[in-house]
Amino acid sequence: MDNRVVLVTGGARGIGLGIVKAFASIGCRVMIADLGLESESEWNYGLANKDDMDKAIDSAGALGEVASCGLDVTDRASCENAVKATVDRFGQLDVLINNAGIVQTGPVVDFSEEDWDSVFAVNTKGIFLMAKAAIPALSESDNAAIVNTASIAGKKGHANMSAYCGSKFAAVGITQSLAFELAPKAIRVNAICPGIVGTAMWLEHLMPMNTTDADEKNRTFEANVSQEIPLGRPQSVEDMGQAAVYLASAKNITGIALSVSGGIEMN
Repeated sequence: MDNRVVLVTGGARGIGLGIVKAFASIGCRVMIADLGLESESEWNYGLANKDDMDKAIDSAGALGEVASCGLDVTDRASCENAVKATVDRFGQLDVLINNAGIVQTGPVVDFSEEDWDSVFAVNTKGIFLMAKAAIPALSESDNAAIVNTASIAGKKGHANMSAYCGSKFAAVGITQSLAFELAPKAIRVNAICPGIVGTAMWLEHLMPMNTTDADEKNRTFEANVSQEIPLGRPQSVEDMGQAAVYLASAKNITGIALSVSGGIEMN
């Protein structure tokens, strides 16, 4: 894995940053690609901003060689620019991590068309646009891989989560199709299906709590979910980083959707 170049979308915090750090710590050179907005997002929970990106560079940079670029995975030109920035900086691209994602919940009868389109634009179209932009560069690598962040919600539907589950089922399907399509180019394509991870998606939207104290939020979150998970603990961003490194380095594995969920989802 030494000196392989990895591009991580949605890499400024949460699962994405966990993946960035996992690759940086084993000698990979990593491009952190994220929104990097100056102001807070107007989504139902805050998305990454410039401050998050700066902190990511500082923390991951202590582990290895990292760089950053702005990215909106719903915009074709932005995806192409992120790939170009990576190749310009590091001279190659070996691994693409399609991690950027958002969630919105609610019954279908109340769900806005705009929110539906936004969820699919990021979670599904984003994989398409990034893969399309990256495949020419990945084809030049002798050890190329794509890892998509799907979800256990991409394996089982849940009430009030039609948009999110639908987008993540699609992510699994795209993963399998790309695995077949890119096998002749020796590009492996797999997906991670995270379980319950204490990121902003969970702490600020899926499991809202009556506190603004971060430590108290985390304690309450861990206590609530530990009873639901067979292994008795939430999943961590480090777990996802470990899974991403495994899938990017396993030379005879392609087309799988690996659940990293402490046993809450088994198949």
